[in-house]
Amino acid sequence: MDLRRWLVHREVPSPNHNVRKLPVSMVVLHYTGMRTAAEALERMCNPAAEVSAHYMIDTDGTVIQLVDEERRAWHAGKSYWRGVTDVNSASVGIELVNPGHEFGYRPFPEEQMEALLPLLADIVRRHDVPRANVVGHSDVAPARKLDPGELFAWDMLARHHLALPVPPVRMRLVYDNPGAFYLALERFGYDIADGRAAVRAFQRRFRPKRIDGEIDGECGALLFELLLERDLGRTR
Repeated sequence: MDLRRWLVHREVPSPNHNVRKLPVSMVVLHYTGMRTAAEALERMCNPAAEVSAHYMIDTDGTVIQLVDEERRAWHAGKSYWRGVTDVNSASVGIELVNPGHEFGYRPFPEEQMEALLPLLADIVRRHDVPRANVVGHSDVAPARKLDPGELFAWDMLARHHLALPVPPVRMRLVYDNPGAFYLALERFGYDIADGRAAVRAFQRRFRPKRIDGEIDGECGALLFELLLERDLGRTR
C-alpha cells in the first residue's frame, strides 16, 4: 500500500528534476541550511537554483512533497556511496528544515523527527532500501557537506530499524597505517578522495562526540564492527 497520501500534507511542485537512470536504492537525509523554511522552499522551486528534493519536513512536522519519487531530484550534487556515482538517480532526498551550521545549527524538534519516521519507513519499505543505505548528505559528499550533522538523532532511526546503529566498541583497533583505514572506509562505502574529510564524515555519523578527522583506536573499532556486520549480512 502507498501511504504517501496520508503522510504528505502539502504538494509544492518543483521544476528541478529529470529522468532517473537507476532504481532507488538509498535515501539521503539533509538539512536545509537556510534561515527559514520559506527561503528553502523558494530556492528548491527556483529553476535558476537547480536544486530540489523529493520531500521537505518543517520543524512542526509538516511534510511537503516537491518532486515525485519516480523522478530524479537534484539534492545530492557531486556525490558517491558504495560504488554509485549518480546518487541523485539512485536515491530519494529528504530535506529537514534546520538553519544548519552557518545560521545557528540546533537539534531537530520532536515533531519533525516524528514526521520523518513514518515517511522514511514507507520509502524504505516500498523501495527495499537497506539500513546501510539510509545516509546523510555528509556521508555521500564528505568533502563538501556537513548535513544533517552531529545533532541529528540517528539513534532514533536505528531503534526503528531505519538506519544502522552505532555498534558497541569491544576493543581499540589501530590499523597498520592510515592507508589501511582509508581502504576499509572505502570498502564500507565512503569516497576517500579526501581522506580526512571522509574520516570526519564517518565520525559525524558514528562518533559525533569528537569530530577531528584523526584516525584513532575507537574509529578503527567502530569501522571493524560495521564491516563485520555487513559481511555477516546484518545491515539490511
